[in-house]
Amino acid sequence: MLLCSHPDTVHRFPLCKTQTSTLPRKGGSINNIPQIGMTPAVADFRYRAPLMPRLHGLSLYRENVYKSNIACQGEKAYTNDICGPRAAIPFTEKIRKARKEFMKRIGMLTSGGDCQALNATMRGVVKGLTHATKDVEIYGFEEGYKGLIYGNYRLLTSSDFSGILTKGGTIIGSSRQPIKLMRTPAANGHDKVAAMKQNYHKLRLDCLVILGGNGTQKTANLLREEGLNIIHLPKTIDNDIYGTDLTFGYQSAINIATEAIDCIHTTASSHGRCFIVEVMGHKVGWLTLSAGIAGGADIILIPEIPYDIEKVCQAIQDRHDNGKKFTILAVAEGAISKEMAAMDKKEFKKAQAKLAKDYPSVSYKLAEEITAKTGAEVRVTVPGHTQRGGSPCPFDRVLSTKLGAYASTLIMKEQYGYMVAIVNNEIKKVKLGDCAGKLKSVDPKDQTVQLAKTIGISFGD
Repeated sequence: MLLCSHPDTVHRFPLCKTQTSTLPRKGGSINNIPQIGMTPAVADFRYRAPLMPRLHGLSLYRENVYKSNIACQGEKAYTNDICGPRAAIPFTEKIRKARKEFMKRIGMLTSGGDCQALNATMRGVVKGLTHATKDVEIYGFEEGYKGLIYGNYRLLTSSDFSGILTKGGTIIGSSRQPIKLMRTPAANGHDKVAAMKQNYHKLRLDCLVILGGNGTQKTANLLREEGLNIIHLPKTIDNDIYGTDLTFGYQSAINIATEAIDCIHTTASSHGRCFIVEVMGHKVGWLTLSAGIAGGADIILIPEIPYDIEKVCQAIQDRHDNGKKFTILAVAEGAISKEMAAMDKKEFKKAQAKLAKDYPSVSYKLAEEITAKTGAEVRVTVPGHTQRGGSPCPFDRVLSTKLGAYASTLIMKEQYGYMVAIVNNEIKKVKLGDCAGKLKSVDPKDQTVQLAKTIGISFGD
């Protein structure tokens, strides 16, 4: 069977290299079509066609499975279908216009660490699109960029997005694909970027919606620079994406980390112990800062404010001297001492490697040092991945729905190359090139930090 390959056909098929021009069809044949440019070919296909008007003999029916023959040549298609005789159809004026008006083909992927509101955000995008047009196809790439690289995708239906507003995780899976490895060959030896572009064009996507954090955003911007239509939605519990005040998943993680600190309060006071609650955040401390304040932590240690162990111990001793039997520390997993902060890059990496070898995390090193210097009994609690799991909180459900709905309006307007952000409590579009590769860190002079110090919270500085 010969397959049609004209770049503007409604149906997409591999390039035909056959030199013959006799093409059989039901009820007759197409013979001796002039050899102007591309070799004539026939497309034999079954699909759910979009609802389109009859165009010079080419009739397409939505929700109808049928066979049709198209012979492609240059900028025209010679058609024979069940409704009319062969006719020449200019692709550039008719089929392309009809496809643009009646069908949207959207790719979607979730990349990096998961969080609670990924499904809710995808739901917002799809509900916005289906409300605007009934003719839309959503292709979900499985396990993030890996699915886009290796062509692992599936056509999603309305039932896939039903009942997922409150469901955590992601229905299409996720994985980490570091930007620094995107230019290295894949496992099969193929160029990853070229493979992603090929699969994008293979499906003739109008847009690729990408949900993810900083690393994901960098690759999204790379694909934009390669000519793909991209919309990015900011996902991370760390709230560290530059250009947006908030990311979805952040508030849900705050709630979980805060609850962990709340639960520690009772046992800490009962036993008169010092407790360290380790909160997620390798490079930034937004989550630890917010959860620490909300949970009533006495000491908050974050990467942006290197700590002095002597001052940490002094804060614990001061509480003891004031009759406080317990102390709670909220410590970001990426917290560093002033000594480490003063090291050059090479020394810093060596110190990190030694810490990882000697202790499960920085919190255990802190516990050992505090006990050695104060004699206090210290326990470490690590909520870990529970901070990324479970159902999204109501705030995140609202935020993710708004972000997804706004993304759908950008798609319908064909405005691509943007991240959907929340700025000054309004949903706005931000150019990907203006925010990709930048990190939103906690400023030590931030008002939240200063007010926390006002009420006696120590940052170990």
